[in-house]
Amino acid sequence: MTTQQAPRTSSHSPSNSSVPLRSTPAFNALEEHCAKVRKLHLRQLFAQDPELGTARRPAHYLAIPPPLFETVIKELGAARLAENTRVIVEKPFGRDLASAKELNEVARSVFPEDSIFRIDHYLGKEAIMNILYFRFANSFLEPIWNGNYIASVQITLSEDFGVEDRGPFYESAGCLRDVIENHLFQLVALLAMEPHSDRDFGAVHRQKANVFRAMRPLTRDDLVRGQYAGYRNEPGVAKNSDVETFCAMRLFIDSWRWAEVPWCLRSGKYLADTATEILVELKAPPQRLVADSAPDTGRINYLRFRLSPNSAIALAARVKLPGKEFVGEQRELYLLEEQPGEEAPYERLLGDAMAGDGALFTREDAVEDAWAVVDPVLKTHHRVRPYRRGSWGPKEADTIIGSDGGWHNPVSTEASG
Repeated sequence: MTTQQAPRTSSHSPSNSSVPLRSTPAFNALEEHCAKVRKLHLRQLFAQDPELGTARRPAHYLAIPPPLFETVIKELGAARLAENTRVIVEKPFGRDLASAKELNEVARSVFPEDSIFRIDHYLGKEAIMNILYFRFANSFLEPIWNGNYIASVQITLSEDFGVEDRGPFYESAGCLRDVIENHLFQLVALLAMEPHSDRDFGAVHRQKANVFRAMRPLTRDDLVRGQYAGYRNEPGVAKNSDVETFCAMRLFIDSWRWAEVPWCLRSGKYLADTATEILVELKAPPQRLVADSAPDTGRINYLRFRLSPNSAIALAARVKLPGKEFVGEQRELYLLEEQPGEEAPYERLLGDAMAGDGALFTREDAVEDAWAVVDPVLKTHHRVRPYRRGSWGPKEADTIIGSDGGWHNPVSTEASG
């Protein structure tokens, strides 16, 4: 069973506020409620609600402003409401390495680790889970899935709308915290992780944590921050705000498999389209046995994962054109995955948490290792660069991709083939 949820303000995690929470009526009401509940034993509380009376492992779902996480978790412990229960904590889990460690410490002081479910709705998407399946269910991929054959990996999560009514939240988070450090880092981990030793979710968690641990900490020159025109006029946004609504970065994973392979990530608001894609570009053949096997312009072979608005996998290969000349062109082998009636991410994740299945959640060490990568640039960074609404972000972001073929710009509608 879940506790009552706070109203959601968007498809992302619950909205934060720039108003000091301890001075709000909502916080005062929460403290009064906690004081009443603290006097009750768990069985007494459930006895008051017949729908909860037979629950064996109830789950407390903290869909509340992040600054309240620690307070509520401590009060659940003080009220003995943590006994034989689970807790589901919304993202963001901390806002930097220090706060993540503090929140983990508080949560572990009340709940055992296997009862803490750090939720990121992105991991509940069918297309995301298919990345893990596709990698390890197909043997043809493993021999080329390394720096000997892969030239670069880029991930784009773009949105063609602004912060809307989430101005105060974005002022406290920004694109780096809101999207890159969690959603896109999780995608990197699924793509870069080593094969897990067995099929339990603990093995997957260990391999994902190893990826975060191997990521090279970022420097200010590894990322470009942007801000769309008119952001400072949004409700709840400071007139001199330096918060980024766009972020692009170049990341390296210092492991045998991925040494010196650039991972280029970007995300932003008010970009040209709303779509999410991964492009894994392969290296050119070592010898030019045909004249155009490594064209001067355009990409070589690549594997493309389309995650939204629909799900697809495409493999680009060169095929010969009809005629006597030994020349060809790039063609995509395109598999469109329609999933009518698929389970919604939150429906799947909340059901898994209530069943005690932690496969799609994030473990304590992975949370801290991911924050350790971005922690050096949360405060030490270049100022935001302005960009036009409907563009693909500030032109300075092109320096991130360098000589790796330029950014791949996904579109929300595309024809197969």
